[in-house]
Amino acid sequence: MNCPSLLWRLALLSSMAVGGSSLADAPESVRITVKNFAFSPVPLIVSVGATVTWTNLDDEPHTAVSDSGAFRSGAMDTKESFSFKFDRPGTYHFTCSIHPSMVGTVIVR
Repeated sequence: MNCPSLLWRLALLSSMAVGGSSLADAPESVRITVKNFAFSPVPLIVSVGATVTWTNLDDEPHTAVSDSGAFRSGAMDTKESFSFKFDRPGTYHFTCSIHPSMVGTVIVR
């Protein structure tokens, strides 16, 4: 092992020991699957700063539209996705504007 590599590892371990950043501090990236005319998982609970990605696995287009206007996807065709970063805590209800019986909730803590 060369010296710069060893020094880098020691610096990383030292940083983590005193509360520095680590990979565990990276923002969450979470998926909601749209399949069989339903969002899953629902409700979804994430931390502030998380990015949620909706992916449509149905053969019909779907949307993800926040009741409060916080986010609004376009129509997602099969295997298309939409992502939104949640920067504020709260409860976000959403629907598919094409199929209003499809509903979901993201809870941000």
